[in-house]
Formats: sequence, structure tokens, C-alpha cells
Amino acid sequence: MRILTIAVIVLAVAGCSGGKGLAKHTDKQQDTLKVLSYNIHHANPPSRPGLIDLDAIARVINEQHPDFVALQEVDVHTGRSGKDVHEAEVLAAKTGMHSFFAKGIPYDGGEYGIAVLSRFPVKEGHAYALPSVSGVKAEPRALCTVTVTLPDGRQVMMASTHLDVTKSDSNRVLQTKEIVRILGNAGMPVILAGDMNAREGSMAINILDSSFTRTCRDCPFTIPVEMPKRAIDFIMYTPAKAFRVVQHQVIPERYASDHLPVLATLIF
Repeated sequence: MRILTIAVIVLAVAGCSGGKGLAKHTDKQQDTLKVLSYNIHHANPPSRPGLIDLDAIARVINEQHPDFVALQEVDVHTGRSGKDVHEAEVLAAKTGMHSFFAKGIPYDGGEYGIAVLSRFPVKEGHAYALPSVSGVKAEPRALCTVTVTLPDGRQVMMASTHLDVTKSDSNRVLQTKEIVRILGNAGMPVILAGDMNAREGSMAINILDSSFTRTCRDCPFTIPVEMPKRAIDFIMYTPAKAFRVVQHQVIPERYASDHLPVLATLIF
């Protein structure tokens, strides 16, 4: 496995304190974590071709007050989104979070991939290339992970991914097996979120279900944003006893992206 990037620094800091955003469950005084998964369509509202509206994406995030955000379809220094624009860093600044970006492919003079935003400082971040079936023409995919230390001293890993979109499940099967292998060595509780390009009951999701607990069953649909028909964006965690799901919801935001954002509230 080729490691694309290793970083032990925070790539974007926007005036947030380590404990900011960590809510408390008032009944039992247990820590809660809010996790958002969002395919942002490089911040291009589908109804407005060519426009890059990072303010709209930031507004969606800020309205939910998440502790972690798994982002997909993120542009960095591309011609279409701005050669001087690092979308993950801009969103971190606009939301008061920290960011870590993982390149999927070179694109339009820059990079295109996935990212994690974290309310807490990033202790360590990694980007991993995910495998594809030999001979199958497909866009390379990646896994992005960050490790953070919560105010009470416990460590958590947050991971973002965007699986292969081709019709055959073969690449997604390889990719989910590799994700299970990588995250299985984390040595701490892990939250995984992203655009899996696969439905419940598919082989790829079944592989993830064998090692992770999803925050929903018979999950509400996430795409298309108008009259959604499929759920392909998921949040999950391991080990099963590490978290309890308080709420899973799809946010009905139909302007900013071609995917609906998914929000889960977890008790750690």
C-alpha cells in the first residue's frame, strides 16, 4: 500500500479551541460527537454551472455545528475552482475547524480528493491510495484519516472516503476490504464516513457492515437532491460498543451540492 501523504500538522486553523464544539449529553453527562458527511460537488451548486460557492457549503456546516466533517469532491488549486483556492482550508477557516486533505487525483492544474474537518486539533493525518482491479478503467480513490485527542484525553480517528463510481462492484469490493484492513489497525475508536457509491445490501456495504456499525438501517435517501431515490452516503463506526447513535438524519439542503448532507449524533 502506497501512502500518499503523512502529516502531523494542522493544515488549517481558524481560531478554535480544543474543546469547542464538544457537546454534553445532559441526561447522563456523556460526551456526544456530531459527525457530518458531505459530498460537496467541488462547491458548485448544480443549478448554477461554473459557480463556486464555498459560503453555501460553509453555511450548511455551520448550521449543524458538527465536531467532524467528512468531505468528498474537494478541489485544491484547480483551474475550475481557483488556482489560489484550497477548498478544505477555506472551509476550515469559514467554520472555525481544522482540516486535512487527501489527494485522489491530479485535476485541472491542481488536486481533487477528500478531506476531514475537525473541531479538535489534528494530532496526525494520513492519506492512503485505494486499490482498483487491474485493467478496469476508473478514477483512483483514496482514504483520509485524522487522529484527534478529545478534551478528556481519549483519542478518536475520523476517516473520509469516496469509493469508485463505476457500475461494477469489483473496485468497491477491493477498496472496502482495504479500508477495513487499514482502519482495523487504528488501535482506537474509528468513525468512517463518505460517499460509498453503493447501496445497502451491496457487496461493498456488506463488507463494511462486517466490521463497522452504521448509524442507520433502511437509511434515508441522499441522492439526487430533488426527489432522492438512493442512499449512498453513510456514517459508521467501530468498535460497536464505542458509540451509541442518538440520531441519524439527512439534511434537506438542495442548493449547495448534488448530494444531501448526512448528520449523525453519537454518544462516545
